[in-house]
Amino acid sequence: MMMFLMTLIFMIPLCFVDFWFSQVVWLFVSFLFLLCLSPSSLFSYLSLDLGMDLLSYVLILLSFWICSLMLMASEKIYLNNNWWGVFLFVLLILMISLYITFSSLNLFIFYIFFEVSLIPTLILIIGWGYQPERLQAGVYLLFYTLLASLPMMISLFFCYIVFNSLHYMFFFSFVESLMIYILMNFVFFVKVPMFFLHLWLPKAHVEAPVSGSMILAGIMLKLGGYGLMRLMVIFMELGMKINIFFISLSLIGGFYVSLICMRQSDMKSLIAYSSVSHMGLVLSGILTLNYWGMGGSLAMMVAHGLCSSGLFCLANICYERLMSRSLYINKGLINIMPSLSLIWFLLVSSNIAAPPSLNLLGELMLINSILGSSFLNMIFLMLISFFSAVYSLFLYSFSQHGIFYSGLYSLYLCSFREYLLLILHWVPLNLLFLAGDYMVLWI
Repeated sequence: MMMFLMTLIFMIPLCFVDFWFSQVVWLFVSFLFLLCLSPSSLFSYLSLDLGMDLLSYVLILLSFWICSLMLMASEKIYLNNNWWGVFLFVLLILMISLYITFSSLNLFIFYIFFEVSLIPTLILIIGWGYQPERLQAGVYLLFYTLLASLPMMISLFFCYIVFNSLHYMFFFSFVESLMIYILMNFVFFVKVPMFFLHLWLPKAHVEAPVSGSMILAGIMLKLGGYGLMRLMVIFMELGMKINIFFISLSLIGGFYVSLICMRQSDMKSLIAYSSVSHMGLVLSGILTLNYWGMGGSLAMMVAHGLCSSGLFCLANICYERLMSRSLYINKGLINIMPSLSLIWFLLVSSNIAAPPSLNLLGELMLINSILGSSFLNMIFLMLISFFSAVYSLFLYSFSQHGIFYSGLYSLYLCSFREYLLLILHWVPLNLLFLAGDYMVLWI
């Protein structure tokens, strides 16, 4: 594990050398990490309190992949000479913090780097965002997470007293305190985000540059899911009694957010709210505390990371041409860019969980799991599945069909870089269902 960490640290001088050379190095390191697959539930590559099992491996690989694609999506920063060296440096610091967060075996180191990853994200939003409201969005992001994470630090000290260690593998006994349950998991509920605690997410997405939206949707939301997957082990007995409350809240919230999606006119805002709906399913799956739920949640998190990130790239490609994200202006794009319309359809259909996408595998497992928890959950599961198709098709049909905006005086077509960027989102998303067994082998 230290080898890859040192590789990332040695990449820092490259940040100020050449933009595209950095891109090649990022992709090369991603493929190197791909070779480290160890299909086992045991921790491997142990070194200096770092190590990984299959859960950590999948999420670190997703982090490498999304960060590589963030560079590819941010060509405008390089062309406009908008502090691209600093941008690459911030991205590398973010990747190092995510790498340590996902590979740490010690809960306190996990907590520290969980918080450190906030700072580069905040710099991305405030430094390279588009509108003046990005300051408010950054404050929302910071205070929602910090306010919820301070109680977690206190509860970590309590865990140290109970277990005499903060290593995951020493968590043998159960904690029966409801207060510790709330203090410990509240920060993860904010990060996922759970309904009622989700207001920071649409704001941050809408104000962030494309790279900020990609990292938020692709990785940052997964930190909450990862933390819950690790820590629900010690709240097993208590969770069986009270988790049904949070499951119900997440499912009802997922339905409400689906209705909100259908009233959005901003493409980015619509995709951001759809993230809340999908992650509500993931949260419910984790809280059911069964085999299907944990495996399905991991599958859904990886699928959502690739799919949502790809949709944000598409929204940005349209924004760079029409200088607007409004669905009332982004109309009739099939007349102008028909090949891009195909990729719109492929990614939107994956968002609906159409076969053969990984979303379908995750959703099937999650439906099994949530129905196993309580049969009454079927009502809201049906509504969420139906309305996710409604708002996804609404996004596709509104943006692609109709008469295109007559005020367009010039429009350049897609470049090879943009097609490659979108294909590198879609291909893994639709091939990973073949490796579905790796989503459950870590349990």
